[in-house]
Amino acid sequence: MASGVIERARWRDVFGHAEFRALFLAGVLSVAGDQIARVALSVLVFDRTSSAGLTALTYALTYIPDLLFGPLLSGLADRYPRRTVMIITDLARAVLVATMAIHALPLVVVMLLLIALQACGSPFNAARGAMLPSVLPGDHYVLGKAANDMVVQFSQVLGFGIGGAVVVAVGTSGGLLLDSATFVLSAILVRIGVHQRPVPAADTDAPPAGYLRDLVDGVSLVVRTPKLRALVILATVAGFYVTVEGLAVPYAHDIGRGTTTAGLLLAASPAGCVVGMWLITLVPPARRLELLGPLAIAACLPLVLCALAPGPIATFCLWMVSGAASAYHLPTSAAFVQSVPDRRRGQAFGVAGTALKGSQGAGILLAGGLAESIGAPHALAVMGLAGTLLAAAAGAAWARARRIGDDFAESQ
Repeated sequence: MASGVIERARWRDVFGHAEFRALFLAGVLSVAGDQIARVALSVLVFDRTSSAGLTALTYALTYIPDLLFGPLLSGLADRYPRRTVMIITDLARAVLVATMAIHALPLVVVMLLLIALQACGSPFNAARGAMLPSVLPGDHYVLGKAANDMVVQFSQVLGFGIGGAVVVAVGTSGGLLLDSATFVLSAILVRIGVHQRPVPAADTDAPPAGYLRDLVDGVSLVVRTPKLRALVILATVAGFYVTVEGLAVPYAHDIGRGTTTAGLLLAASPAGCVVGMWLITLVPPARRLELLGPLAIAACLPLVLCALAPGPIATFCLWMVSGAASAYHLPTSAAFVQSVPDRRRGQAFGVAGTALKGSQGAGILLAGGLAESIGAPHALAVMGLAGTLLAAAAGAAWARARRIGDDFAESQ
């Protein structure tokens, strides 16, 4: 594992890297467009079906495909130049989203295109995640990821907050076309602003292993290394508190409000996360790692109070507190990526991403099913309680792994 960071980086140092600025802007553009597209799809499905379960299913399809495509396709980031992988997948996603904007498409076709869209996202995210430690060394990476994630969350606030208004103004198809344009702009920024790097070299002179063997090795690395395993389990806690996003529309309906309130509630968690990530960057690096378990618990516990079906202001505050505590993902992700050798980062990133997105999709799907029978407020409370218990167990596993002090080298 990479050694602990001694000195905290400064913001101006991080943004002094030209390549990071290009990656940063590309990420902001595509995420903002994605949030508008998510609102458009959620409104489209709920208007057509009036079903909380189908609305949650559509939202879950932005996460569930990573269960398959995460491990299968993320390894491309270790076998081909990572900038090339990012450009090709950005352009492919632009075409897929533009196709989804066609009004005459049946709902089932839109869902299939959504699955294909997520399939392209797996190698893109793996390539980008694996490249960042090369662009930003040491604690520059930690702070750079914080800057990226904070603005990504802020983009979600804007995307969710104005998503309803955009859909009213340009329609669901217009919102999807805006998302397509962001992917094109992202590809242009990566092409112009990021250097082409060769495929990461192996540690030995042995011939490259087959693709399936690399996949198995990447999974095995995470599973058999206690620190990596504990970090992944901590990440999967997100599957419980992310349910607020999938149930925002039916939750607003259950408390007697409409689409505008749903859009504002959707903004609560990312708004809190922006604040939480800023605060966590002020904490000394070693202390951040001690807070992973307690913050994971704090991300889930506020949802238990949703059983009381409080009004929109109280609900916004609860979801914002949950989002602020979810900032534990920043040091969790940084510790994970910096613990893996460069030549395996793409595949390992894919395995971790699969666990994260898979848990989020499964959590939203489960919460949607619960909401059909017990209502959205009680469904969120059940998920919050279950997440609190898992977070406590994961935090204990992380503390044990840190005491053991194993790392990648020792796990060989």
